[in-house]
Amino acid sequence: MGRFDRYSFSANSSFDEAETRRAFSRAVPLKTLVIYCYDPRAAEIPDAVAKLFDEVFPGQIVLDSLGNRVASSTTIFPVIVAGGRAVDALRSITVAQHLFGVQNIVVVHHSHCGATTFTADGIIKAYKHEHNIDISNLYEIDSICIEDYETSLKWDTAMIRSHPGTPKHVNIFGYFYDIDTGALTEVVADQAEAVQRA
Repeated sequence: MGRFDRYSFSANSSFDEAETRRAFSRAVPLKTLVIYCYDPRAAEIPDAVAKLFDEVFPGQIVLDSLGNRVASSTTIFPVIVAGGRAVDALRSITVAQHLFGVQNIVVVHHSHCGATTFTADGIIKAYKHEHNIDISNLYEIDSICIEDYETSLKWDTAMIRSHPGTPKHVNIFGYFYDIDTGALTEVVADQAEAVQRA
């Protein structure tokens, strides 16, 4: 028995995966997954998306009678990755759908992002020179940096839509966020077809 098994649902002898999944979806009403950059200046992006979509973030933690944290009222699921590039969030999309179900996936790239301070060729050459490692085949070249915000948002949202781990019924959006004004500008609105949900 591991030291932390008492904190693991699947390590419990009475574990029922299907029931646990149902309980998770009832405990946290997540509707929208927001992918954005780990730049501290971009920390208000989930709040801005919540206001735009009329959702709840950060919400309230729900306690049981013993004071244990058992649920949350948030409807926003933040996924924080370098440059807000969606390639790093694919597994999170699949897991969020499996555990909670999602209706929207929102990719947000922000102004003055560090991902615009280098090129794909530049980082590949730097890794070769500084670490003697060839990273040219680790990632699709179009997902490494941001050279043009509209292009990167269109690429990321299309990549999410075509990924097998993305549920077909979700809406996928791409937004540009101005870190100085807090304004969100829609670049992509890929609405799922209603027939896909049926």
